[in-house]
Amino acid sequence: MTRLRVGVVFGGRSGEHEVSVASAASIFKHLDRMRYEAVPIRIEKDGRWTLGAKPPEALSAAEVFEPPSPLRGAQGRAQAGRATTAAQVVPSEVEGQPPGETLQLVEPSAAVAATGIDVVFPVLHGPYGEDGTVQGLLELANVPYVGAGVLGSAVGMDKAVMKTLFAAHGLPIVRHEVVLRREWERDPAATTARVSHLLGYPVFVKPANLGSSVGISKAKSDAEFRDAMALALQFDRKIVIEEAVPDAREIECAVLGNDEPEASIPGEIIPSREFYDYEAKYLDEGSRLLIPAPLTGEQTAAVRRLAVGAFRAVEGAGMARVDFLLARTSGELFVNEVNTIPGFTTISMYPKLWDASGLPYPDLLDRLLTLALERHAEKQQLRTSIT
Repeated sequence: MTRLRVGVVFGGRSGEHEVSVASAASIFKHLDRMRYEAVPIRIEKDGRWTLGAKPPEALSAAEVFEPPSPLRGAQGRAQAGRATTAAQVVPSEVEGQPPGETLQLVEPSAAVAATGIDVVFPVLHGPYGEDGTVQGLLELANVPYVGAGVLGSAVGMDKAVMKTLFAAHGLPIVRHEVVLRREWERDPAATTARVSHLLGYPVFVKPANLGSSVGISKAKSDAEFRDAMALALQFDRKIVIEEAVPDAREIECAVLGNDEPEASIPGEIIPSREFYDYEAKYLDEGSRLLIPAPLTGEQTAAVRRLAVGAFRAVEGAGMARVDFLLARTSGELFVNEVNTIPGFTTISMYPKLWDASGLPYPDLLDRLLTLALERHAEKQQLRTSIT
């Protein structure tokens, strides 16, 4: 049986680099080796792309996920046949120029090794990977890939644009404001007064184009709001400020499919901190995941219906995790955001929700790869010329 070669692209230039590496490690572990050959492709923080020299199952975790040494010059060519180290591949730096600014074929042997990849699994969280940039590169190369396309990925990355689409589709969302860096720098006092008047406190302050709760703060006063803005602006020029839902429960639902998406059973996060921030997600073992979420039948149905609606609103494909806020007292349910490349770590909700819904991790990966190939095959039927 011929195995499909799956290029797993991970790492990236965003603040979620380490989360991406952890997700890729989990995917390598659960990918069915009888059906697939995994090809690790790592994007370093400075933009360099490196191609793993051996399949990940042949290496220790440290060898696979530590930044590999690129092959260079005659010594590199001599070592290429032994495949003892990783090769630097395009896009890469040109001598004397900043990394990642020029496309260059650094090592012919690397190009040969990179050919024959049947489908790409992008496991990139945040900007320069989850936002449509890598998806656009793969579209130009006409390579099948897992997950949303350029449009869905870009929309799913920008919380402000996403909320606009949610509202247009009649999905329930919390009140919010959007502030640009220049607006804040011009008159922070006026912006603070506006947010305080329109939303009140507490509010959540979020970089518009980042995930994993990186750069997010909860502000309960003008002073805390100013500090939260200073932090968020380190990561993005566009900031989303959301009204805090009183005593909110955090509900998540996984979506799988292309034109006919399905929703998993919902889960609930019980954070160990005031909210589910980066530390609570990845560093603190005190947070709990409840699967299934303790919801009424009516609430469960609403979550699943709205999850599919949100997926379609952003032009999702393949996979997504949809996050909700549920007001404990009033029972109001709000769509918070869609994550088009959800985490795949051992503690991530997306694979756990599907496992609880009857689709184990290896079967989930198989289904995602099948969906990618089906979507690509459908695109190949479209005309690209009018002559």
